[in-house]
Amino acid sequence: MPDLVVIGGGTAGFFGAIACAESLPKPADILILEKSSHLLTKVKISGGGRCNVTHACFDPRELTSNYPRGERSLMGPFHQWRTEDTVDWFEARGVELKTEADGRMFPTTDNSQTIIDCLTEAARELGIRWETKVEVREIEVSGKKFCIRTTGNREMEASAVLLATGGTRSAAAAKPAKDLGHALIPAMPSLFTFHIDDPRLRDLPGLSVPQATVQDLETKQTSRGPLLITHWGLSGPAVLKLSAWGAREMAKRDYRFEVEVNWLGDESWEEAEEVLRRQRAEHGSRQIASRSPFESLPRRLWNRLVEHSGISKKATWANLPKQSAKTLLQNLVQARFQVSGKSLNKEEFVTCGGVRLKDVNLK
Repeated sequence: MPDLVVIGGGTAGFFGAIACAESLPKPADILILEKSSHLLTKVKISGGGRCNVTHACFDPRELTSNYPRGERSLMGPFHQWRTEDTVDWFEARGVELKTEADGRMFPTTDNSQTIIDCLTEAARELGIRWETKVEVREIEVSGKKFCIRTTGNREMEASAVLLATGGTRSAAAAKPAKDLGHALIPAMPSLFTFHIDDPRLRDLPGLSVPQATVQDLETKQTSRGPLLITHWGLSGPAVLKLSAWGAREMAKRDYRFEVEVNWLGDESWEEAEEVLRRQRAEHGSRQIASRSPFESLPRRLWNRLVEHSGISKKATWANLPKQSAKTLLQNLVQARFQVSGKSLNKEEFVTCGGVRLKDVNLK
């Protein structure tokens, strides 16, 4: 009989199994069960195949502030296990991490397989076993033991069980937690991009700005960060963060709502207006569409916003009417877009909901 059965062969399952094995005074029989044919699949695709391991935020209080739900609850755990503990854990096993400009930390190899190999090797050295294509169908508590039934009418007992299914969106993923008496909060998407059909964005997929502000006009929730134009609308960290914070509210509105975009990040209307005024004073004969006065704006996006403001390609700064300048400013710092749905962030999928935090002893 295994000392511990871990349900789920993802990052949490592997790291949880390793942490248990390392903390016990004597070798334990630990078994990981994974229903799919592959282990650590989300690690493989994380960070575009490079694996975003952690973030270079070493203050637990600041780190918890980035979590849409559970900020207070995570304060204790993040003091017990800090970002530097994660970095040290991997480096002790020969995996060096690097920090990029936005704070994300990746293995220096830029290859997610490095992290997969590290986790599986660490587990193997501790004698941890794993099986794939094994789905847990039912769990019962019998005295101080857990009776686990899996596909193929197989039964096993364990002294302890660790649930690491990665979410409760599917009925199969939710059943182990329900079997153990947990009342589940409905799961829903918490990391998605916005469907927007707007002439200002058409034929511009791949263009991005390094710092933009996006606000949900109904809830007034605001997010700042890089913003990416896609074939279907808007994506990038600014949109993904906003979707995480507003996950439940956006679901209630069936993902139909209005957002306001400031393509210039934190730059105010008055600051942008001053830039246009200087262009008129210093470059009056220059065609407006020929060059963007804002370095962060790609030229094609600038041209599109100029066009959408009713300004002709040959118009110069000297003959820019006040109303056209006002419309251009609106398109730069107060551009409104109707969101008509959502898309997943490539193959990655994050949900909110599941087991209630108050059901978990975070100490």
